Amino acid sequence: MNSLNEIDWNALFEQHWPTLMSYGLKVLGALVVLLAGLRVAGWVAGIVRRETLKRENIDDTLGSFFASIVRWFITAATLIAALQLFGVQATSFVAILGAMTLAIGLSLQGALGNIASGIMVMLFRPYSVGEYVEIAGVGGTVKDINLFQTIMASPDNVKIVVPNSQAISGVIRNYAGYPTRRVDLTFGIDYGDGIEQALSVIERTVKADRRVLADPAPVVRVTALGASSVDIIARPWVKTEDYWEVHWALTRAVKEALDAAGISIPYPHQVHITKQAS
Repeated sequence: MNSLNEIDWNALFEQHWPTLMSYGLKVLGALVVLLAGLRVAGWVAGIVRRETLKRENIDDTLGSFFASIVRWFITAATLIAALQLFGVQATSFVAILGAMTLAIGLSLQGALGNIASGIMVMLFRPYSVGEYVEIAGVGGTVKDINLFQTIMASPDNVKIVVPNSQAISGVIRNYAGYPTRRVDLTFGIDYGDGIEQALSVIERTVKADRRVLADPAPVVRVTALGASSVDIIARPWVKTEDYWEVHWALTRAVKEALDAAGISIPYPHQVHITKQAS
């Protein structure tokens, strides 16, 4: 009986040995392909990550995103190659994967649009962290830029979150986009005061501020004849980071200089006339 069982098992083993051997080789080959593909995916993603870190015009977040895309692309190609070793048709698998990708893309088109816009923001850099900008109709200092949104803080420190699709599709005003800015100031003097004296006082006061640039030279001119004043503009150029400090300082300094020179600044006032009884 035992001898008969041994003969049956040996016959069964010999009968199915080619099939077992074939599947074993396929499993081994699939494991080798999978392990090699995962190692290559990590290696290539690391190269992409290192290269993007070397480039100042590419944001670190964007570099990580590109590295992840490369890793998942190679991983997906490795899985398809491993499945082909088991006789799975790659065309069918790719078709199913494409249909799933399309369905996911349609359901997440808003989020994907923000991601695409985020990539554009990080590549073209219309603004950077720390700069004061106006985007999507609101202004604030940029605190963070990620693939989905731009986070800002208003001047009174209110958190503002703008989807990147809205940020990139509208007009962007970057107040820190250039190293210099022009400060526009307007002062009104009384019609009875001397214009040349007022121009001289304002120009001298403006040039006295060390933060005002010599090139381009400040412009001081009469700009309009108002209802109650002669309006004079002062347009000095300053470094961008000095804009508001110079604006505030010159507003006060010119007022004090005009007062010291005896030049009055008109202001709206009412005159009451009392009729005397005849």
